Amino acid sequence: MIPKVFVTGASGFVGQAVVNELLARRYHIHALVNRRPLQGFDERVTNFSGGLFDATALEAATKGCAAAIHLVGIIMENAEQDISFERIHVQGTRNVVAAAVKAGVRRIVHMSALGARPGAPTKYHRTKFQAEQIVRESGLDWTIVRPSLIHGPAGDFMRQEARWARHTAAPFLFMPYFGGGPFGCRAAGHLQPVYVGDVARAIVDSMENPQHVGEVHLLGGPDRLTWPDLHRACSAAITGSPHLTLPVPAWFARALSHALPPELVPFNDDMVQMSQEDNTCDMTKFKARFGWEPRSLEATLREYAQQL
Repeated sequence: MIPKVFVTGASGFVGQAVVNELLARRYHIHALVNRRPLQGFDERVTNFSGGLFDATALEAATKGCAAAIHLVGIIMENAEQDISFERIHVQGTRNVVAAAVKAGVRRIVHMSALGARPGAPTKYHRTKFQAEQIVRESGLDWTIVRPSLIHGPAGDFMRQEARWARHTAAPFLFMPYFGGGPFGCRAAGHLQPVYVGDVARAIVDSMENPQHVGEVHLLGGPDRLTWPDLHRACSAAITGSPHLTLPVPAWFARALSHALPPELVPFNDDMVQMSQEDNTCDMTKFKARFGWEPRSLEATLREYAQQL
């Protein structure tokens, strides 16, 4: 019998990549989808309409599954829609774990985030770590994957990079980043952007290999880049030439995020604070455990830049 895998956030950016990876390995998928059902897939994908707080949908979607992959996360809160880091990351994970336990699912892979830790300065990272703790204490055979910035043609980040590179989104004349110091001239943190297909591969590899039970995998690409370097690499791949990059002082951006309505500011306080930290990791353990390493930003961008 072909195993069934329960996937939360299956219609999202990472979720669709994970579904494709599972299908390539001949699994059947129970896809929990909140707004957009998965379309264009064969009969091996079954949609279950409902969110993390729909007990009926969770019960139906986990039934008969051998494993669960929990991907749902948010980067922006929305008080009007009752979307908060605490509710989605913590309460949502608690509901997924409870449903998996009740259904007799033994294996779970949970996608967290690089930088998740207790006492972090941002609610995003603190609640991501709280969710990890729920998974660790579930009694299930768990694995946690913590990726750095995930990129790919369907992701919001790379779509925004394309708009900036083509001068079709404010501030139009340059690609902005949050810099430290009074005038934003002090360098922000470094990143290790990792391709979404490699994230999906790592997640499914983790699910399949019992040696990964009880492990936390840090995941980043081979490139350690500053934000200006990242912008220039993206614009060069998308338009053929590197674009001008300029800093916005982090203190000013944080003030704007508190002073203006969320619909007028495309970032929040947590995003600004996180940009000032290094979001990097040592990949030595990953390469030894998995036997492969993620591809470079340049190589993967070359493959999909024209899709943006």
